[in-house]
Amino acid sequence: MKRIDPAALLDAVAFGLLAVDSQGRVLALNERLATLIGMSADAAVGLPCVQVLRNRCGVQRCGAGESLESEENTSRTDDLITRDRRRIPVRISVSLLADPGGTRIGYLKTIEDLSGPESADQLLSTSYGFGSVIGRSPRMQRLFAMLPVVAQSDASVLITGETGTGKDLLAEAIHQASDRAKGPFVKINCGALPATLLESELFGHKKGAFTGAVEDRPGRFRMAHQGTLYLTEIGDLPLALQVKLLTFLDDKIVYPLGSTVGHPADVRVVAATHRDLGEMVRRGRFREDLFYRLNVLRLEVPSLREREGDIPLLLDYFLKRLSAELGRPIEGFAPRSLKILLDYHYPGNVRELKNIAEYCVHLCQEKRVQPAHLPAYLMEKPVSRQRTAPSLPAAAAASRPAGAENQTVIEAWSDIEARLIREALVKARGHRGRAAQIVGCARSTLWRKIKQYGIEV
Repeated sequence: MKRIDPAALLDAVAFGLLAVDSQGRVLALNERLATLIGMSADAAVGLPCVQVLRNRCGVQRCGAGESLESEENTSRTDDLITRDRRRIPVRISVSLLADPGGTRIGYLKTIEDLSGPESADQLLSTSYGFGSVIGRSPRMQRLFAMLPVVAQSDASVLITGETGTGKDLLAEAIHQASDRAKGPFVKINCGALPATLLESELFGHKKGAFTGAVEDRPGRFRMAHQGTLYLTEIGDLPLALQVKLLTFLDDKIVYPLGSTVGHPADVRVVAATHRDLGEMVRRGRFREDLFYRLNVLRLEVPSLREREGDIPLLLDYFLKRLSAELGRPIEGFAPRSLKILLDYHYPGNVRELKNIAEYCVHLCQEKRVQPAHLPAYLMEKPVSRQRTAPSLPAAAAASRPAGAENQTVIEAWSDIEARLIREALVKARGHRGRAAQIVGCARSTLWRKIKQYGIEV
């Protein structure tokens, strides 16, 4: 009789599992929980439970004390705090672990994700949002009107829009409003890893498939079984992997590296990019058949410049939310500060606006945000928020006649971007990974920008 691998059995469970010793240190966790919290199992083993399973009730303690003092199993609802600081409603059940002699050696936690269509329906009933995406401009209202239909479909989705417009939030909101909401939402950045590692992350590998492959890994497609796989920066996917992705979309079968045996995976694919995939197809950098396969349902997220009236709404939303999180009694923006913020053109879109609001909350010690609390670059290099002079992508700038006005805008954005990176590095105390999270880009992108602008670290 063929023996079942215990690790594979745990990974097949539809909820998170966490084993902790009597000292409160993590012994093991399954792939479902690793996906939910955004931390690999290898990185979590040996850490204190409170550093791995962060939740509203267990920030100071992980629940071990009260559980081990009783013979009864315990269960409660809580908010799980992920690595990217999202709150996910969960049900946490705690059971005792004992050795064959009956001595208590730790406990086992099961974590059930409670976020689903119910929470999404509550947000859909509001006039200003869908999931975590908010807006009242005509462009956003038209987008929100499409999303319920898109969510209920199982077809592939392609989300396009400039960097920082909220494509990631939109993808997750679609998942939470769909029938797959109780399944996993798995995200991977196609531009953050080299091709060899990216193939293993997506499709998995067998033990011995390459140097360093010391065990079988299921890959993100299999981890997203009965859920959604979100491929961000799909335009950076290497051509060789584009072929393999196209094959999966046709067959729904995953072939791990080093294996000839396929594994079925019931996965909905949502892809996003800030690139012009049509132009990439014309240049031979993206497969035309894959483009049409992904482009079944197309959603374009407008830039903040095109969202008339949304800037005051977003400023108020982020200021109130961040003030509450940090315990700052800030009531709003002073009139002069608000004028500066409304005149700015936000080349970094909603992500930049949120970073500005967070900067203000950290610096402001008064009831209202004054101009002195704003990032310096907003006043040193004011750029009008006019549609006639947006931030220009390099390709679009190259196709236009060289003019003084366009050149000024490009130089202003490069200065702004460099300042944002410097401020993020200062805030992160030189830690590049944390700085990349603050700016909202991949660590490799941050490293490239640091070299490009000659920033000293």
